[in-house]
Amino acid sequence: MATVSPYPPHPGHPAGGVPGHGPRGRWWQRNWVRYGALIALLTLSGLVILALVRQQTGTEGFLVGLGLAVLPVPLLVAAFRWLDRVDPGPWRNLLFSFAWGACAAALIAIVANSFATRWIATTTADPTSADTLGATVIAPIVEESAKAAAVLLVFLFRRRDFTGIVDGVVIAGVTATGFAFTENILYLGTAFGTDQLTGDRGFTSVTAATFFVRIVMSPFAHPLFTVLTGMGFGIAALSPDRHHVRRVLVPLTGLLLAMGMHAVWNGSSTFGQYGFFEVYGAFMVPAFGLLTWLAVWTRQRELRTVREELPAYVYAGWLTPAEPFVLGSMKARRLAREYAGHHLGRPAARSVAQYEAYATSLAFLRHRAARGRADADFVVRERELLHELWQRREVARPALEYAARRTAPPVAVVVPPWPPVYGSYGTSLYNPYRS
Repeated sequence: MATVSPYPPHPGHPAGGVPGHGPRGRWWQRNWVRYGALIALLTLSGLVILALVRQQTGTEGFLVGLGLAVLPVPLLVAAFRWLDRVDPGPWRNLLFSFAWGACAAALIAIVANSFATRWIATTTADPTSADTLGATVIAPIVEESAKAAAVLLVFLFRRRDFTGIVDGVVIAGVTATGFAFTENILYLGTAFGTDQLTGDRGFTSVTAATFFVRIVMSPFAHPLFTVLTGMGFGIAALSPDRHHVRRVLVPLTGLLLAMGMHAVWNGSSTFGQYGFFEVYGAFMVPAFGLLTWLAVWTRQRELRTVREELPAYVYAGWLTPAEPFVLGSMKARRLAREYAGHHLGRPAARSVAQYEAYATSLAFLRHRAARGRADADFVVRERELLHELWQRREVARPALEYAARRTAPPVAVVVPPWPPVYGSYGTSLYNPYRS
C-alpha cells in the first residue's frame, strides 16, 4: 500500500504539477469539444421538440400550455436547491439536467412512445389496448430510462460533484422537472385545443381539469419517480470502488422501482371510476411523504458529518474551534453570510458562502476517506480545498465567530487529538501557514 507523505507541500502547489499543464489528449477529448457537442445536441433536441409540440397543439395552444406549465417549475427547482444547500452543486449541473429532461428525454419519450404504441395497435388491431399498454408499460420504461440517462452522465463525468444521495436526488428531481415541464405543455396545449373545438370554458373545461390534475395535485409525480433512480446512483456513489456489483445493481434497482411506480400511476385510470384518487391517496401521497422525510433526514446527516469531520482540521490549526459547529448549522451559516454582507458588502458575503461550501466539501472528502472510499486524488483535492479556505479566512472568520456567538451552545469546544493516519487516507494535516 502506498504511503502518503505526512508533510504536504504548500496547498497552492499540489503534487502532480499545475492543473491544466499536463499532456494534451486527442481533440475529441478536450472539454470545449465535449461541451460544444452537448450544447448542440440539447439545442437540436429542443428545436425538434418545440416543433413537434407546436404541431400537435397549435401556436395558441402551445402558448397557453407554456404559460400554465411553467408555474410549478420555480417551486420544484427551489425545493431541490434548498435540499442541496449543505453542499451545493454547480449550477451548470442543474441547467444540464433540466435541459436534458425538457429537451432530450422528452424527445426520446415522444418518438419512442408514439412508435411503440402505433406498432402495438397495428400488430394487435386493437387501438384501445395499445393505448393502455403504451401508458402502463411502454411509457414508464422509455421515460424513466431517458431521464436516468442524465443522472448517469453526471455520475460518470461530474464525479467530483456527485458524492451522495442528496446529489442523486437533486439531479434526478431537476431532470424530471424539466421533463414534466415539456409534457405539461403538450397536455395542456392539447386540452386547450379540445376546448376550442367544443366551446367549453371555465371550471368545466378540459384545460381546467388537466391543470388541476397535473399542476395542482401532482406536480411532484415525475420528480417522485425519478428520485428513486437518483437515490440508487447516490448509494452507488457512497459505495467503495471495489464493490462493482453493488455500484451497478443499486442504480438498476432504483430505476426499476421508478418504472414500477410510474406504471402504477399511469394505470390508475384503469382501476375504476375512483382509481385515480385511490392511487393518489393510498400510494402517491404516502410515497411522497416518505421520500421527502428521507431526503430531509439525509440533509441533516450531512450537517452532522460536517460537525464530526471538521474538528480534525481545528487540531491542525486550519480552522478555529467554533467553526465545525457553525459550518454544521444552516442557521449559523446564514447568519455568517448576513453579517459579512451587512458589514463588508456583497463580495464578502459571497466569500463567506464559498468558504462554507469548501469547508463542507472538505468534510465530505475526509468522511469518504475514513470509510475507505477515497479517490486517487484525495491528497491533491484536500490541499486544494484547504488552500481555498486559507485564502478566504480573513473575511470569513469574523463572520463565523459572530454566528458562533449567536448560535453556539454555552459549552466549551473540546477538540480530541486525533492521531495522524498514514497509508490509507489523509495526512497528519500539517499546516504550512501556521507559525
